[in-house]
Amino acid sequence: MRQPQPESQPPFGRPQAVVIIPARWGATRLPGKVLSDVLGRPLLQRIIAVCRACRTVDQVIVATDDRRIFTVAEQAGAQAVMTSRRLRSGSDRVAAAARAVNAEIIVNVQGDEYFEQPRILGRLISFLRRNPEVKVATLARPISAREAADPHLVKVVCDRLGNALYFSRWAIPFHRGGKSKTNYMSHIGIYAFRRPTLLEFAASGKTPLEAAESLEQLRLLERGIRICVLKTNCLTVGVDTPADLRKLRSLLKKDRLHLRGDRG
Repeated sequence: MRQPQPESQPPFGRPQAVVIIPARWGATRLPGKVLSDVLGRPLLQRIIAVCRACRTVDQVIVATDDRRIFTVAEQAGAQAVMTSRRLRSGSDRVAAAARAVNAEIIVNVQGDEYFEQPRILGRLISFLRRNPEVKVATLARPISAREAADPHLVKVVCDRLGNALYFSRWAIPFHRGGKSKTNYMSHIGIYAFRRPTLLEFAASGKTPLEAAESLEQLRLLERGIRICVLKTNCLTVGVDTPADLRKLRSLLKKDRLHLRGDRG
């Protein structure tokens, strides 16, 4: 595996924060989707640009299993790292790259989920820097009941302090007896980890709830690791199918992705 090199040193006394983007070629429904053309630019290149625009990110690394992705990542200004094709998940790919990185905070940004607000990365990084006891932080946005019925959108429920209680593909909470004032929240798959927690997570075995829902983040909860959830109005678009790709292109043409913004 090619070893990532630091692009710059963070200001004295500030923990370094590195974004690692897992990007594999062999997606089942849309192979090579991270290099799909999105209005003249590869999807991955657009995501790298957003990450590099965040002032609190010290380095952007792409962890991949394919030389085509490797080349595009370097052309886009990221540090590219080759990882094994045998790795089971994106988190394993991120952890493989993180083992060679001297950074306290590792932000896992999906290579197939586009967003336009670099400040949401800054919020996660700043939150971990202000709260040294927090090991993992992620994001969620409000959604409608209709959206909550979509099993492709992962839902999350939190306690009053903003800690995740559970993640599910089902609409949670279940509103017995009718409508409730409780908002549905869709999880956004961006995580900020303390590096030791990420490595411990990747080295641990799959847990029962994780296997049942096919959601890696449940492994953390089952092992007693608190996940802090920051709320945002930032809209993201995950690209898993050709229809998702058409949706993203349409939203970008209409300049619709930034309208919901982020309340910070």
